[in-house]
Amino acid sequence: MFIKPFPKYNLTTKRRYTIYKLCESYRFDGHTRHRVIIGLGKLDELPEVEQKKLLAKRIEEGLKYGLDTICKESIDSKIEKLANYFYSEIKKRKRYDVGGKKGEWETVDMSTLKNKDANEIGGEWLCKQAFDQLGMGDFLRQQNWTEEKISLATTHIICRAVYPASELKTVSYIKENSAISEIAGVRKDKITKDQLYSISHSLYAVKDKLERYLSKRTNELFDLEDKIILYDLTNTYFEGRMKNSKLAKFGRSKEKRKDARLVVLAVVINREGFLKYSNIFEGNMADSKTLETVVDALSSRTSFTGRKPIVVMDAGIATDDNIAMLKRKGYDYLCVSRSNLKEYYADTNSEPVVIKDKRNQSIELLKVKTDKNDDHYLWVKSHAKALKENSMNGLFAQRFEEGIQNIKEGINKKGGTKKLDKVYERIGRLKQKYPSVHKYYEITVSDNGEGTVTSISCQHKTGEDPDKNAGLYFLRTSLDENDEKTLWFIYNIIREIEYTFRVLKTDLDLRPIYHKTDDASMAHLHLGLLAYWLVSTIRHQLKQKGFHSGWKEIVRIMNTQKCVTTSVENIRSQTISIRQCTEPNSKVKQIYDIMSYKHVPFWRKKSVVPPAEILKFDST
Repeated sequence: MFIKPFPKYNLTTKRRYTIYKLCESYRFDGHTRHRVIIGLGKLDELPEVEQKKLLAKRIEEGLKYGLDTICKESIDSKIEKLANYFYSEIKKRKRYDVGGKKGEWETVDMSTLKNKDANEIGGEWLCKQAFDQLGMGDFLRQQNWTEEKISLATTHIICRAVYPASELKTVSYIKENSAISEIAGVRKDKITKDQLYSISHSLYAVKDKLERYLSKRTNELFDLEDKIILYDLTNTYFEGRMKNSKLAKFGRSKEKRKDARLVVLAVVINREGFLKYSNIFEGNMADSKTLETVVDALSSRTSFTGRKPIVVMDAGIATDDNIAMLKRKGYDYLCVSRSNLKEYYADTNSEPVVIKDKRNQSIELLKVKTDKNDDHYLWVKSHAKALKENSMNGLFAQRFEEGIQNIKEGINKKGGTKKLDKVYERIGRLKQKYPSVHKYYEITVSDNGEGTVTSISCQHKTGEDPDKNAGLYFLRTSLDENDEKTLWFIYNIIREIEYTFRVLKTDLDLRPIYHKTDDASMAHLHLGLLAYWLVSTIRHQLKQKGFHSGWKEIVRIMNTQKCVTTSVENIRSQTISIRQCTEPNSKVKQIYDIMSYKHVPFWRKKSVVPPAEILKFDST
């Protein structure tokens, strides 16, 4: 079926215009004829030719298989709405036989049966429906993107979610392993790595607008209010020198890559795990210096009425200056105190509370006050954390003592370090390596008066116990009306942002960065963030129904669904080829059903190729 234009002329207005009709072709007496099924009007809603083609395709699918059994291949809601309307009109006027499905019977030679072009489609189809649910395609159309460009962007974002790799490897994956091109509507034989590079830059050019749109879209989809927001930073390193970069700088690497330049990624998410704001800073940017920039951008990225959201942050960001800035701008906050309180007293209006964590280990909570400021503090004693810190303190103490012993042995060893200044240098480096335990030791160095060390003694300070404060820390907040348990659970939402970074850096392969320019690096990071929008949309809906698997496990489950081409010869020596998706297994069906997604992207694609003719040549 196809949509045919019919030019018209209005005698009254003296204007020319075009109406469209849905037609099908047939052969009669050896000639091709067209039959009009239904008139479609002017179709002002669909100005693009490709949109009209998609409309014809959707109506044809509905007439052959039923609109309820066919998955939406178009991401344009206007096309789907028109397809439903004209389908019902055709059915009501009885312009086409839309009765029950008829069997297709063929006599085939089973020895010619072949399966080929088996491609992964489950993970791609899950992400494509999340992409449509978020309305990313609709947003890009509003930015005057062409359908071809939107299809390429769809392909690249989904591939980043299910198979994070370089652009070169992504091209190989699209051409050899995946059926994403059939879902997104791109020609996989035409895709190149340069096209993927280009579309990443185009997506980064609309970063702020797209981020605002997605932030509001998820709030509307899932009825969220952004009462609590989480802010944190991470960094990733470059595999390259990046000498001329304004972005890549040496800093404190979370992966201990002191040899590599870094870039800092700052994100704000709500308690459900959806991104509200992201920014990219220089690699040597201190965590505490980024908060005000982010807070100033929050009002346009979050939806809240009346009271502003509670900002939850880690100790590295919670400086006195930042807390004063939050108070000045009217934000409540909750964070870990940067230093343990030395002078505090229990709040007379509260009592100690004991709760259990997920592993059934005890955590003691108590509201306390201090005369240093007007903030409220929560005293927290975690037995699990205490055991971990005790173990680490014991290990660090053992290594520190071994280091001192090595220095002592060097004094009496031939060729060892004996000079007073060099010995002090070694001790200083050892203290720098173990800052948490060296303060509990008294180290005395003796020399012969000529600059040569004769002995070193290392004694544990009496009354000093590194384990006495193990597992103890304080939460600092501006909130007064909440009880101990509420404050504790609000703070523990920060685990969500830790999962976000884990997905971004590991599952979506943002670490390390191999690009050589700042523009390419920022486009690479932004593409990972767009892929995370798909991950968070899927994961949020699954969590609501008790499905808590990680993203890599979800992709593994979904990739059990394939798309396969089956070919066989019939009794007339015609080759029948059928392109069809495999039936989803029980776990895949469960995920689709939780999400209220369709099980397959298309019903069936069938082609019949007649046998090749054998031409006889006259030898005379």
